[in-house]
Amino acid sequence: MVTNPIAGMNAVLAKNWWAIAVRGILGVLFGLTALFLPGATMLSLVLVFAAYAVVDGAAGILAAVRAAQRHERWMLLVWEGIVSIAAGVLAVVWPGLTAVVFVIMVAVWALMTGGLMIGAAIRLHIAHGRWWLVLGGIVSVLYGALLIIAPLLGALVLTWWLGAYALVFGVSLIMLAFKLRSHAKA
Repeated sequence: MVTNPIAGMNAVLAKNWWAIAVRGILGVLFGLTALFLPGATMLSLVLVFAAYAVVDGAAGILAAVRAAQRHERWMLLVWEGIVSIAAGVLAVVWPGLTAVVFVIMVAVWALMTGGLMIGAAIRLHIAHGRWWLVLGGIVSVLYGALLIIAPLLGALVLTWWLGAYALVFGVSLIMLAFKLRSHAKA
């Protein structure tokens, strides 16, 4: 007997509609928190980065120790681990600075890619959409400049975008859960 794998997957999703609803509710709660408490959200993201950097650094040092036991080159792994741990510690000690550094990194990226887009547009034939490429480059340069001028505002806006995304994502999962619930009863 051949079973339909899609029908089986649909049945499993419908049976576990509540798990999708929980994900949606958590998404909505996170989204609302990010929108109404952007400072706390940005601090949380910085602290998660800090924890990741410390664990990553420790893992790098552990890998270096294991490599040294096999008489392999390992010093670069030790330095990489130390840098990661230091970045994690600095993120905990200066969370505001970490958020600003992230925004500045995004700003530099936007300025560089915008400038490169404008440069590439010069070589593009007008009939092929040169002005769209110029427009994209100008928007990128302006965005980067605004982030350089007001990095804290940039961090706030990034948090709002994250909150809006989480809110829409959460609502869509909740709607999916209710749809699946109606199929589970059928």
